[in-house]
Amino acid sequence: MLFADVDTPALILDLDAFERNLARMAEAVRGKPVRLRPHAKSHKCAEIALRQVAAGAVGVCCQKVSEAEALVAGGIKDVLIANEVVGAGKLDRLAALARKTQLAVCADAAENVNDLDAAAARAGVRLDVLVEINVGADRCGVEPGAPALALARNVAASRNLRFAGLQAYHGGAQHLRSVAERSGAIARTVDLVRSTRALIEQDGIACATVTGAGTGSFPLELASGAYDELQPGSYIFMDADYNRNEYDAAWPRFEQSLFVWTTVMSRPNAARAVVDAGLKASSVDSGMPQTWQLPGVDYAKASDEHGVLAIAPGATAPALGAKLLLVPGHCDPTVNLYDWYVCVRRGVVEALWPVSARGALW
Repeated sequence: MLFADVDTPALILDLDAFERNLARMAEAVRGKPVRLRPHAKSHKCAEIALRQVAAGAVGVCCQKVSEAEALVAGGIKDVLIANEVVGAGKLDRLAALARKTQLAVCADAAENVNDLDAAAARAGVRLDVLVEINVGADRCGVEPGAPALALARNVAASRNLRFAGLQAYHGGAQHLRSVAERSGAIARTVDLVRSTRALIEQDGIACATVTGAGTGSFPLELASGAYDELQPGSYIFMDADYNRNEYDAAWPRFEQSLFVWTTVMSRPNAARAVVDAGLKASSVDSGMPQTWQLPGVDYAKASDEHGVLAIAPGATAPALGAKLLLVPGHCDPTVNLYDWYVCVRRGVVEALWPVSARGALW
């Protein structure tokens, strides 16, 4: 069908822009001593993950056991759950999944390491475990240095676990607006990574992998030489929040490929229009969506089923019934609102790709 005939709201993927983004990331790491392990929490889609692997990724990351199950069912053979997994039910599912695929998980507490070991023993598998260190985000992660060494020892001494390295992701650095701010944050992160890895290896424990980085900072981790794997996720889509970042001219620039397709459902007056994409169609945790290529028309506020557009004097206002594109404020939680991507190329719908792990929150 024609793109123009797609009903709204809908999650639209511009395939040409998406494929150029895949190629730009592959080119950025080509010939470098790093592996690309994109973060699938951005897209939650096995079809996209398979294309990332075909473009050179060694596998993917995700955040939940349920996401990993959906991706493995879709054909992905190497998954890092770049997060802590706690609770007997989740741990048993995690260990069972390790029978089917190459699987790794993160830990930041001795109690969790012991529970992972017990779950692996029940399943008859050996689990790869990375110690997550707090490199500045102040979220999960044991402190770098001696505390990380103590936890690495715990993992290495566990009968059913293998110490696989360090998870060192600075999420907050991704959205620092200036290059100078992000460079400073990642420089501090790299110092913590290097000193912690050296301490672990001096203790006789092999630290094969340091993994981390995101779309907003990965050229910095890549240039540091301290990372073995990179985990950018949003680069395939981009969003309004990432588009506010300053980028170094030498860094690859990624295009906006993900959109919310919406219809003007009301024109109460000359200064206001209302579209059918509200809070249930686009996440606003990182700010409101942005209208695409409609100067002077701003998405001002959202409620459950309505998005209010503010129309500046003199701007070309969309008519009642007109369809328009919105750039999501934050791609990841927006994707989780939809059952499928409507994949469009040059005005024609080419495919529907299911959001395989949609709602996989447990």
